[in-house]
Parts: sequence; C-alpha cells; structure tokens
Amino acid sequence: MEINAGLVKELRERTGAGMMDCKKALQEADGDIEAAIEAMRKSGVAKAAKKAGRVAAEGVIVHKGDAKGGVLVEVNSETDFAAKDAHFVSFADAVAATAFGGKPADVATLSAMKIQGGASSVEEARQQLVAKIGENIGIRRFVRVEADGARLGAYVHSGRIGVLVRMTGGDEALARDIAMHIAASRPVCITDSEVPAELLRQEREIFAAKAAETGKPPAIVEKMVQGQIAKFVNEITLFGQAFVKDPDTSVGKLLAARGAAVTRFERVEVGEGIEKQATDFAAEVMAQAKGG
Repeated sequence: MEINAGLVKELRERTGAGMMDCKKALQEADGDIEAAIEAMRKSGVAKAAKKAGRVAAEGVIVHKGDAKGGVLVEVNSETDFAAKDAHFVSFADAVAATAFGGKPADVATLSAMKIQGGASSVEEARQQLVAKIGENIGIRRFVRVEADGARLGAYVHSGRIGVLVRMTGGDEALARDIAMHIAASRPVCITDSEVPAELLRQEREIFAAKAAETGKPPAIVEKMVQGQIAKFVNEITLFGQAFVKDPDTSVGKLLAARGAAVTRFERVEVGEGIEKQATDFAAEVMAQAKGG
C-alpha cells in the first residue's frame, strides 16, 4: 500500500516520532494507523527496557499547585542535554499536572494513570519518550503538601530544586521567601526538637573525639562539645539558620516577628542520593547526535 505524506504527518503528530520511523511503521502495518501506533508503542517498550538499567540522575523538578495544595515531581534523564529537550520538558509538565490533579498514592499509581492532556497512560508516554530521545527516562518521586487551612509557599530554582512550605500567619511574600531560604540552605528539620537522636549522637561522638585531642580538662571538653552541638543544631534546623536575606537574624526570629510559623516543608533536588556515573562529554554529544 502506498503511504502518503498526510498519513505520515498524522502519525508523527500522534506519536512524536521521526518521519522515517512513522513511514516504516505505516508500511509494516499496511497503512493502518492504529496498528502502526500499537507497533511503535511495543517498540518503545523494547527500547525502554534496554535503557532501564542506565543511571538517570539529571532531569527537572516541576511544581503544580493552588491555594489548597501542591506537588513537586522529579522526572529524570541521563543527561542535562536531554532534560532541556522540549519533548522531555512537556512530558515532565504533564506528569506533574497528572500528579496534582489525580492525587495518586505513589509513583506506580501515577504511572498507570492517563496522562494529562494525552490519550495514553503516563507509563506509555514515558516509554514513547525513551524511544524518541534515546535515553532512560524515569519518574523518581513526587511529594504533596496540603494547605489544611494554612498558607502554602512554593519555589523552584532553575528546575533543579523545588520547595513547598506550609505556614500559618505571615503573607504570600514571606512564604515564598522562606521557600527560597530552604532551597538555598537545606535545613534537615524545622526545630531542634525534631533533630534525629541518632544524628546528634554521631555528631557528639565526632566533636568529643576532636575536643579530647586538645588535652584540656574533661569539664572544658564537655563545654566545647556542647557549644559545637548547639552550633550544629542551628545550622541544620530551619528556625536556627541565619535568614539568607538578612544573616543578622534567624529564620525563627523572623517568623516570630511576623506572627508566622512553619508547620511543614518539603525540599526536592534533582539527582540527590543517586550515584552518578562519570561521563565523557564528547562521547555524550556524539551519542546524542546518533540518536542514542
């Protein structure tokens, strides 16, 4: 059967695949566009499976939300080059919209949902994107924060770091400022009462060992350790940290002065906790030029 340009164009618009791939699929399906789409999806599954073991530690953080709640979604790629691809950006945005609107319980549930603005599931769209871009693409995680009657602040820095803050009192500008501060300063928790006991124990042991090396009396060593622990706690707690816009005041004092309090925050950074592989940049560019 002769495959005309109009049929190829329609298949390209529906799948986002290359012209030659579309033409080949249509030829193999004898012009049946639905059969061609199914075959391309199966091909996408095969390509996605081949690339599933490859480390995807780049990507984007996308925020979607309103006054009642918000989500941050991390979608990963293997390279920063792919993370800037228009198709990848569009996919990540649609995934975040799906997560926000559909309120899935976990990534598996999200992957099975129909993607926002599309006809396929999130997982099917991911597989098609893997086939198109030539890299492993993954939806790593998402976090949701409900307002529960409070105020929500959100901030995304260069698509790499995302923060959601739930705050009572204050105003919208303060909530955003606190979100920006969290993005920059990476607090572990809100107050000293929330610092994990095991973390304190580990730090105390380290400080005590170093202080003991000074040869000073035990009472002095203990005071040194207590001072270092206090400094450490201030460095890792939101309320104890110096506010990035005014280092002369702590976040806790700023909030108190404004009649506000943070009750929850979530900070998500692209690739955190993933062991990245060293990549030869020239080889990476060559691989991209060859379509993976």
